[in-house]
Amino acid sequence: MPRILKLAYISVCAALYAAIGYLTYLGIFAPVVGVVRFWPSVVIPAVFSIMMGPEIGAAGAAIGIFISDMAIHGNALLSLTVGVPANYAGFYTMGVLARWKGRLSLLTISSLMPSAVIVMLGYAGLLRGEAFKILLTATLISAGISIAASIARKEFTPMLLACSIGLIIGSLIIGIGVWLFSQFFTLPSGESMLPVWAAAVWFVWTFSSEIPFLVIFVPFLVKILEKALPSRRRVQG
Repeated sequence: MPRILKLAYISVCAALYAAIGYLTYLGIFAPVVGVVRFWPSVVIPAVFSIMMGPEIGAAGAAIGIFISDMAIHGNALLSLTVGVPANYAGFYTMGVLARWKGRLSLLTISSLMPSAVIVMLGYAGLLRGEAFKILLTATLISAGISIAASIARKEFTPMLLACSIGLIIGSLIIGIGVWLFSQFFTLPSGESMLPVWAAAVWFVWTFSSEIPFLVIFVPFLVKILEKALPSRRRVQG
C-alpha cells in the first residue's frame, strides 16, 4: 500500500476514533476506581486493523486515543504512557491474529478468562452489587455470543479470537499501567497510590465494557466491507 494512502487511512481512523469516542462515552467511568471511561468506539480501529492492516489500525487508535484523552482529562503523560501503548498493542494484535486460523477452544478460553477475574474480585469483596452483576453479565453474554457465532459461522472465529485476545492485552496494559501511574503521579480523578487490586478492576472494566461492541459489530462490518472492497479481503495463514 502506498505510504500516502496509509497515512490517509490512519488519519481517518484516528479522527473517527477520537470524535465518535468523545461523543459516545457518555461521561461513564469505571466503577469504584474511575479514570478509565466507557469506550464503545473501539469498533472503529478494530475494523481498520483487520481490514487495512495492523499498523494502520494500531496507529490510528494510538493517535485517536491521545486526542480524546486531551479533550477529556488533559493528562498527556498518562495518555502517552498508558492509553497510547495499550491501544497500539491491542489493535495491532487484533490485526495480526485476524489473519490466522482461529480455534474455538482458544476463543472459549480467552472469552471466559475476564469473567473468571470478575468472579474472583467478587469473591474477594472488591467488586460488589450492581457493578459486579453488570460486568459479569456483559462478559458472559459476550462470551456466549462469540462462541455461538464461531460455531454457526466458522469464518468469524479468527476475528472473534483476535478481538478477544487483542482486548485482553490492551486491558491488561491499561489496568497495570494506570495502577503504576498512580504510584508516582496523581490521576485525573485526584487519587494516587491506589491498591494493586485497582489494576484488576480497570482490566475487568475495560474488557467487559468494550468486548460486547467488538463481538457484535466487528465481524459483520468486516464482512460487509470485504464485499464492498474485495481488494482488502483478508488472507488467512
